[in-house]
This record gives sequence, structure tokens and C-alpha cells, in this order.
Amino acid sequence: MTVTIVGSQLGDEGKGGVVDLYGDATDVVARYQGGDNAGHTVVHDGEKYKLSLVPSGAVRGKIGVLGNGCVVNPETLFAEIDQLRERGLEPDVRVAQRAHVILPYHRVLDGIEEDEKADLAAGTTGRGIGPTYEDKMGRRGVRIGDLLDPDVLRERLEYVVPQKRALAEEVFGVTLEGEAAEAFDIEHLFETYREYGERLAEENMTVDSGTFLQNRIDAGANVLLEGAQGTSIDIDHGVYPYVTSSNPTAGGAAVGTGLAPTVVGQGDVVGIVKAYLSRVGTGPLPTELGGVEGQTPDYDADDGTNEADEELATYIRDEGGEYGTVTGRPRRVGWLDMPMLRHAARANGFTGLAINHIDVLAGLEDVKVGHSYDFDGEEVFTVPPTTEQWARCEANYRTFDGWPEVDWQAVADNGYEAIPENARTYLEYIAAELDADLYAIGVGPGREETVVLESPYDDA
Repeated sequence: MTVTIVGSQLGDEGKGGVVDLYGDATDVVARYQGGDNAGHTVVHDGEKYKLSLVPSGAVRGKIGVLGNGCVVNPETLFAEIDQLRERGLEPDVRVAQRAHVILPYHRVLDGIEEDEKADLAAGTTGRGIGPTYEDKMGRRGVRIGDLLDPDVLRERLEYVVPQKRALAEEVFGVTLEGEAAEAFDIEHLFETYREYGERLAEENMTVDSGTFLQNRIDAGANVLLEGAQGTSIDIDHGVYPYVTSSNPTAGGAAVGTGLAPTVVGQGDVVGIVKAYLSRVGTGPLPTELGGVEGQTPDYDADDGTNEADEELATYIRDEGGEYGTVTGRPRRVGWLDMPMLRHAARANGFTGLAINHIDVLAGLEDVKVGHSYDFDGEEVFTVPPTTEQWARCEANYRTFDGWPEVDWQAVADNGYEAIPENARTYLEYIAAELDADLYAIGVGPGREETVVLESPYDDA
């Protein structure tokens, strides 16, 4: 069977930890979209692993698959594999031959284009994700399978690189020097990526993703499908244009792995919810507390307004470690946004919820939730279809009594009833609004710091 893990908000909900939580019952973990912009931290046997491309199940000895919906930087892939080997692990990672390759010129263009976008910047990591997806859709991309055939690789590069060089030099007016010039050198790219292809072949890493995964399922394996980022930065269903360039939603799990929608639909779809809201990048955020310079529209740290909210945002950010895994940038912080979650539940069809970080909110006198929006004088309960409309929304709040700081490890050991009563009221409100069962409650960063109510593999 399959279980699909989906971020319900703006990314950074703790998906990697949930993948790790279900790791014992999982045989294969497949990433279905995104690239090495998708930082996730996994704690296993007291060790912390920060990964941006390798599926998080790899630290538990599971087969990891990067599906055809991913964009793959071979340099990052092999660096992470080598790092895990240096720490005594032997990760088994397979890469879809249909997945597209991030090349150096994608990263150069990513930085140039983000600067040009200014106020429309999406807070990109600068790792070439968007430009690679652009080339995929423009039918000029280089795929993993192309690295295995030098003649095809050269043909692809000779076609696309002159276009990319002209874009940088003639459209954006950039003078390419040093490493930037090397990023557009056909011979350098050919030799470098031909060698990556040789290593992929030598280590027997490439697969036909859909066939590989379906064969495992037919043989009785449990396959976990892992999305990066979150629903509200989905290219189709998110706060466009402040979005990623792929589909983190559950529909992307079928397209991005090669498994049939009926196969994915027969399994569970688990929505991962952070007990509050965070994101990196610009764009509307109706429940935002305070702001982050350079990311929050019209933010001015010296204007003296909302000082209490600024302090609260800083407290939550520090308690929750709300700094980007890849970039280290401070994340914007806000109260839980229920219209955003209703939108995610509808788009993904959640069968269960894993709610993380309720421990971060412990000790607050009150905890608020944006229950609905006031949109041009009308109360609405889900996210409007355009970003400009979303920016006009003002949150209508519900206030919950706070809960105390407790021994959260003891809570994890003793089960759901050990969670403070006010926190359980908060959790049950979320579950009722989304019409989905509570599967797990994260009360700390480690897998053992989780209250497990139900496993999606129980009926397997």
C-alpha cells in the first residue's frame, strides 16, 4: 500500500519527522517533487541529519527514490550520500531516469531572475529549482537518463546552453566571469555531467520510477510518498506567484512517481500541520505576527507598531527554531490559519492529520486561530483563488486558553490523555474543522517525542 505525506501549509511543517515516525513499517520512501531546496531535519538514534535531497527514510535503511517529478542536482545528491556514508550509513538511493537535472546555469539564472523580480520574489533558495522546471516545461531540459548516454547529453547541451548564455548576457545584461562563465561552458558541463552519469550507472542508481515502485507494491511492500514544501506554495493551488515550481499536493504524488492515481488513492493521505504558521518569502499572510525585514510586505521594524506581536513572533520563532534548514533565514511567523487548512484538506483529501509543535506554544496565556476571513465585507472560510484577493483578507480570530509547559517526553510516553486539556481542545478543534482523524501529535523534535494515535499502516 501507499501512504502520502503532504505539507498542509507553507512548508516547514515537520514532514521529515513524520516520514521517520512511520519508518519502521515503510520499505520504500519516494520523493515526488522538488529538489535540493527542500531542507528537512531528521533525528535518529540521537543523531541529527540535515538533508535537502536524499529522502529522509534513507537514514533508517529504507530504499529512497527520487521520482520523475523531482529536479536533481547530482552534486548535492552525491555529497549527501557521501556524507551519510562517512557517518556510518549505507543509503540506498534510486533516481528516476525521467527526473530533470539541475545544471550550474540554472543556479546562476535563478539568482539573476530573483533579483529582477524584486517585490515578486518568492524567497527562492537560489538552487536553480525554478529555472530547471521552466526548461522541463519548455521541452529543453536535460534528464537523468541523458547523463547515461554521452551522445545524447552533448546534443542536449549544445541545444540549450547557447540559449541560456544569451538569456544571461543579452536579456539580463550580465557579464559572465569566473564560475558564472564556467556554468555556461558546454565542454565543462559535458565532462562534469558525463562523470555523474558514470557514477549513477556504476552504483546502479537509476530506475524507471513508476515500474520500480509498482513492482515493490505488487511484492507486498509499503511505499511512503513524500512531498516537499506545502500546499499553499503549490504552483497551481498556492499563493501564486509566491510559490514553488512544482506540485506538493497529493495529486503530484501520482504524476511525480509514475504510480496511478487509483494506487495513491487507495492509501492514506496524511496532512502535516504545524500548530502555528511559518514561511520564508514574500506574499500575503493574514495571520502574521510581526514581520521579517525583506520578506513581509510594507514591513518597517522602526515604525513602533504591533510591538507585542513582534515580541511574540520572535518568541515563537526562537522556541520553534524557525530558521530555514537550507538558507538559515528567519521564517515569518503567524497564528494557525484555518481557511488555509480547509483549502489544503479539500485539495489533498486528508484521511489523517499529524500536528506538530504544540510544545512550542506552551506557556502562552492565549493561543489564537484565524478561523475565517473577512473578505470585502463577507465572511469566507477558505482561501480565495487569487493572491490579490487573499491580500485583502483579514483574519477573524478564535481564542483558545493556553496550556502549560510540561515534561513533553513524559507526555509522549504516556499517550494522548497526558497532553494538557487545553491543548487537546485545540487539537480536536483542528481535526473537527478538517474532518480528519488525528494520527500523531509532535511534542518535540525527535521521533520518540511523538504521541501516536494511529498508524496508516495498521490495516495494511
